[in-house]
Amino acid sequence: MAFTSFNFLALVTLLVLLTQCFASPLGRSIVLCVASVAFIASYVSSAAQLAPLAAFLLLCYGMVRWVQSRPSRLSLALSIALVVASFIYLKKFSFLDGIATLPFPYLIIGFSYILFRVIHILVDACQGELPAKISPLAFFNYTANLLSFVSGPIQRFQDFAERSAAQLVLDEEKVFAAFSRVITGFVKLAVVSAIANYLFASLSGKLLDPAQSASWLDTVGSYALAASIYTIYLYYNFSGYMDIVIGVSWLIGLDLPENFNRPFSSRNFLEFWSRWHMTLSDWFKLYVFNPLLKAMATRIESPTLSPYLGVIAFFVTFLIMGMWHGTTSVFLVYGLLLGAAASANKFWQIFMAKRLGKQGYKALAAKPLYAWFCTGLTFAYFALALTCFWTDMPQLQGLTQRLGFTGFVAALLAMAVVAGALLMAAHALATWFAPRLEGLSSAARGFVTRNLLLGTRVFAIAVVASFFHKAPEFVYRAF
Repeated sequence: MAFTSFNFLALVTLLVLLTQCFASPLGRSIVLCVASVAFIASYVSSAAQLAPLAAFLLLCYGMVRWVQSRPSRLSLALSIALVVASFIYLKKFSFLDGIATLPFPYLIIGFSYILFRVIHILVDACQGELPAKISPLAFFNYTANLLSFVSGPIQRFQDFAERSAAQLVLDEEKVFAAFSRVITGFVKLAVVSAIANYLFASLSGKLLDPAQSASWLDTVGSYALAASIYTIYLYYNFSGYMDIVIGVSWLIGLDLPENFNRPFSSRNFLEFWSRWHMTLSDWFKLYVFNPLLKAMATRIESPTLSPYLGVIAFFVTFLIMGMWHGTTSVFLVYGLLLGAAASANKFWQIFMAKRLGKQGYKALAAKPLYAWFCTGLTFAYFALALTCFWTDMPQLQGLTQRLGFTGFVAALLAMAVVAGALLMAAHALATWFAPRLEGLSSAARGFVTRNLLLGTRVFAIAVVASFFHKAPEFVYRAF
């Protein structure tokens, strides 16, 4: 079910209305459960295609109850191992080609984010941080909630349970804020993302066509432009989806966590991942990076090597994060690119702090040209890594042969300089306009004005949607 389709809008509208009719915590939970089942069922043509998902959820629930009843490191390790092994098998990773799979097609959307939430809840169960008993209804709504089933955000069970048990209180301001957030999401998804996708499709089609015989310089330019536009497309596609589901969550009393915080203003790659897909980054930090770093620190006590343990931990964490995005070999390349950037970033910080001293490095980082070049380089490298999202391995190999190492470096530097300059100019304009827009912001809070602005956004969605016929598919549902 596409997020810009009439069916999704109808389902969400019905969810919100029924939530108001059955506003008790139990009533809202039942309504959410029914809506989630309907949403998930829209992806399949027969009930049998949902059997693996149902079996996986039952297994996960059983493991949670087992760890709650017998909390120990052994029960936690065994339950996580069984859940992860089942996940890998059902997701059909390419390295399992020699193993027999289920002999029928089935739904695999949503498995990754169920896994993240289940590991969350298993660890908390082992540590005694969960309620005495989690009902099957609460577990299903937490793991398979239609608003976060496809691609997050990832929320702790305690936060979800607290919001589910609270009384639903809506006032005019909250309702308007929710509708404004949803419409903003549709503008991102159906307008900005659609335009960027149209431009990207035109560029990438020619770029990946083996029959094209463009010069090396034209190929570099086309690649840099295509990679940049795809990154913009992905951001507005993904953050638009998040705006929609977060806005709807406000109307049904769930309050999903934020997932983006102006990522393209980041000054380095590690900061970028604290602003992009934040709940995923926090999950990997909590369950991969921190345990790995702690394990190495207990075994390697050398003061000389200690600062570099983070370099290794970042590489492994981002390698796993990259590989998680897909089941084919091209995502191994994506993981290697992420891991290389994260570890290089950490190594650079250590090196510059030793070379210039902490204060000297802070002074360098504060210089505008250096800072904005780093911002542009962060965008450029991420755009380069995202090439794995829009190519398969043969296409990536063909592109690599045409560009060569120097071509990728030239495209990276070109994107870094242009992106840094544009972001610096945008920041300067925003700083100049901010005090001048304060009066307008006050006026925009008026009933007529703010609804007029909201209506303008709806009109923009309608105009662009009529031009493109339909909004682009949501990218992250494939991961």
